[in-house]
Amino acid sequence: MTIVENDEGYLTKSLDGLRVLDFSTTIAGPHCTRMLADLGAEVIKIEPAEGEMMRTRPPVRNHCSTAFGQLNVGKRSLTLDLKSAKGVEVVRRLVATADILVENFRPGVMRRLKLDYASLRGLNPRLIYCSISGYGQTGPSAGLPAYAPVIHAASGYDMAHLAYQAGRSRPDYCGIYVADVLSGVYAFGAIGAALHQRHRSGEGQHIDVSMLEAMLSLTLNEVQWAQFKVQQTQRPMFGPVETSDGYVMVAIASEKTFQSLMQVIGRPEWVSDPRFAKYSDRRENWASLMDGVEDWSRRVTTEQCLAALNEGVPSSAYRTVAQALADPQLAHRGALAEVEDGGGTFKVLNQPFRMSGAKVAAARRVSTLGEHTRAYLKQAGLSGAEIAAFAG
Repeated sequence: MTIVENDEGYLTKSLDGLRVLDFSTTIAGPHCTRMLADLGAEVIKIEPAEGEMMRTRPPVRNHCSTAFGQLNVGKRSLTLDLKSAKGVEVVRRLVATADILVENFRPGVMRRLKLDYASLRGLNPRLIYCSISGYGQTGPSAGLPAYAPVIHAASGYDMAHLAYQAGRSRPDYCGIYVADVLSGVYAFGAIGAALHQRHRSGEGQHIDVSMLEAMLSLTLNEVQWAQFKVQQTQRPMFGPVETSDGYVMVAIASEKTFQSLMQVIGRPEWVSDPRFAKYSDRRENWASLMDGVEDWSRRVTTEQCLAALNEGVPSSAYRTVAQALADPQLAHRGALAEVEDGGGTFKVLNQPFRMSGAKVAAARRVSTLGEHTRAYLKQAGLSGAEIAAFAG
């Protein structure tokens, strides 16, 4: 394997040299393009003069949002009015030099601006154009407005989750936007595949990412259960096990972990008990099995429970995000990067993967709104007078 280094001897980023035009807003598209930026792509975030809406998302210090920063660190900022002919013309000129374009408007918006794939392909046949939308670019639901919580409900995810909560009938409230992050990751993967294909064919293509289908991919069992009837267990297989001072999650997912757990709780005879000996038997008698586990766990603290289990049974205390961020394992892996914006410094997550032959890391700072506008207008061929009039 050849490891690529720059002139200083450090690992380079694997997407160095690629240019991305980022029209995306909120979370799904920006998450995808942040991943591209962390791997070295030049990401040009195109925003209206007032800035993207996430710039006001709390926490905000000195008019700078750290939520926006986490999604957009390392990107260049270009402000344009896409409703003006001049703004569209600047985009068309930049498209000629771009490798990738990412947008997550409602289907039809980019077409009305004449910035859709069909309109731009002739300017740059190598362009990889990625559209992320709630339901996909075509079809009876394509035009429906959609944000992540709507897609959670539409996909069946929320009701699938509710089915595991005994005694409850009202779906949960939503504050964690799984559909956005998941769709952004799928878009990132599809772009990587398209780049590989372009390397062989010389041609770009349009990528159409559906948030609805992305969420359905999480409901692996439920997709099959919707087609074939399966007897459900009396008690969900994965859930909190009570201790004397809290709860732990215990995952019994193999014969080895089941046997280890029986040793820990002092029930080695249950390994051969007809109720539990086989996986199918355990499923039918899961409530009885977990009652036996809790007979043991309620007599010990969470700390004692984990100390006993961690030798051979996957388990964890229920932690807050703040507690998880303080885990020494994250420090060991360098999972957090300190970045800077106009409000000071704060930490963002690096990507959850490392590469032996390339650098994967967040940039050091978040661009100010419109910071790179003049430079890109110059690249687009505008004269000094035109730039002055255009950029105000």
